[in-house]
Amino acid sequence: MRHNTVVIKGNKAGMSVYLDPMVPFEQLVEDVAKKFRESAKFWGSVQMTLSLEGRPLSPEQEFRIVNTITENSQIEIVCLLDTNAERIHRCEKALNDKLMELSAQTGQFFKGNLGRGDTLESEASMVIIGDVEHGGRVTAKGNIIVLGELRGSAFAGAAGNEEAVVVALEMAPLQIRIGDLVMKGSEKGKRLARGPVIAYAENHAICTKSLKKSLFSMLNFN
Repeated sequence: MRHNTVVIKGNKAGMSVYLDPMVPFEQLVEDVAKKFRESAKFWGSVQMTLSLEGRPLSPEQEFRIVNTITENSQIEIVCLLDTNAERIHRCEKALNDKLMELSAQTGQFFKGNLGRGDTLESEASMVIIGDVEHGGRVTAKGNIIVLGELRGSAFAGAAGNEEAVVVALEMAPLQIRIGDLVMKGSEKGKRLARGPVIAYAENHAICTKSLKKSLFSMLNFN
């Protein structure tokens, strides 16, 4: 009988996962998927940090492992913990590379905050690394993904496309429009939910729901 190649341990900060250094990576991914499917009911729907131990991983391999965990459970990985500064730098670079790749495939890419009176428009989809503050406005013919707080206004599907969506890591919008549909938020800036939220059109109205996926999963969104 094969020994456990994946060992999950809970800790005060969240979760640590030990990965066998001797197993081929593709086999390890399958083992991670199986392990988290089997333990999904135990963990339930939770948000937690994650540390990966036992073997060196490239940023791309880390993305694979995190995605595999979130796809086979209701766990939302808030962030990866690591004390190695060089490795953190590599992860940040991989994240930026992934975002640039996404912007090239699905639309425009903007890094920075939009303040009161600032506007941003796109003929395709828009990915924003930063906050859309109260009084800021984003308009796109495709999707709008805000990897930060959305407290201003977002108008997705500006050409009448009600299949478009708005996603934000924290969502407390002044207004959201999708196609010809409008949803007004709270003037007091109350969050619609804790953590990442997606707004979408359904039954001639704009609906919102929490995203039980990690940041890494959202980066594959199109």
